[in-house]
Order: sequence, then structure tokens, then C-alpha cells
Amino acid sequence: MADFVIGITGASGSIYGVRLIQELAGAGHTVHVVVTTAGKSVMKEELGVSGFYHTDHLGQAETRSRVKIWENDRFDAPFISGSSAPDGVVLIPCSVGMLAAVANGISGNMLERIADVALKEGKKLILVVRETPLNLIHLENMVKAARAGALILPAMPAFYHHPTTVDDIVNFIVGKVLNLMGIKHELFKGWRQE
Repeated sequence: MADFVIGITGASGSIYGVRLIQELAGAGHTVHVVVTTAGKSVMKEELGVSGFYHTDHLGQAETRSRVKIWENDRFDAPFISGSSAPDGVVLIPCSVGMLAAVANGISGNMLERIADVALKEGKKLILVVRETPLNLIHLENMVKAARAGALILPAMPAFYHHPTTVDDIVNFIVGKVLNLMGIKHELFKGWRQE
């Protein structure tokens, strides 16, 4: 199984990050989680939790044991060095502030550093940007990050799969992330699939 780093930033949509963590850990992967200070505030507002965990978000003990929580001000995690880079990094949701840091090579905290490591080591870095509307600076930062090797997957749900709940919409975005990661899932059916 693979090692992934999942970063939850201060953009709205923290449920996307939580659902991705559930899916990855449930599939047997090791998941390192870093939540920014603003990300913790948004999680409290949107999910009613302060910090990442109340463990009920993850279900079974076996799944919870695959998740490691790191504070964003730590620089002693093994995965922040290119010599032990994770298999992939997903910033979900990715604020435009974090996007700007990634696009400009800023490494002032653990999450910014691991994004930089992913780019320099040629590892998969997926930015699930969550902002609307987008201004020219945001768009230019997306282009810069993409040119550096990041994959940009804005949190833009589709409706061809006929979602009936918010959960269906969340699952679509998380499923698209898993598609980019090359991980099979059953969160939604693709276009014209039965």
C-alpha cells in the first residue's frame, strides 16, 4: 500500500478532505494528515469538530490506525524530505493562499514544504482549489503550479450522475481525485456507465 499526505486548508469544503482520508485509509493506505490553523476553523464551522478528529469521522479502529495527524508547524516528519517523499500529496480543499504558496515555491510550514517536495521529486501533487469567483492572480497561480507539475482539480461538481444528496456531490469530487491518483473506487459511476 502507498503513503499519502492529505492537507486540509482554510477553504470551504473540508468535508472533501475528510471523505478522501476515509477512502484512502479504508483501502489500506497510510494517510498523513496536516490541517492548517484556518483549516481547523473551517472544520469547526462546517463539520462541528475542532481539529481533525473525533474518530467517528473514520469509522473502524483498523481504518483509524492508518491515519497519522501532524501539526503544520512541525518539520520533523519523515515525508518532508525528498529522500522519503510520500507517494502523493493532495491539498483538499486548497485555499487560494495555499495555491499561491505552492505556485511560488514558498515553504514556510509543513504543508507548503511537502507540496514543494512533491514537485521537486516528481510525485503526484493534486490541488483541489476551492474558491469562486477566481481573479487573474488565482488563475495565473494555477497555471504556474500546473507548469511546475501540479494537477489542478477545482471543486466543481458535475451533475450527469444525477446527485440527490450533498454526499453524492462530495463523492463525485473525491472520486475524481481518486481517479487522478489511479485508485479504484465506487463513489460514483462514470459518464454513461451503468
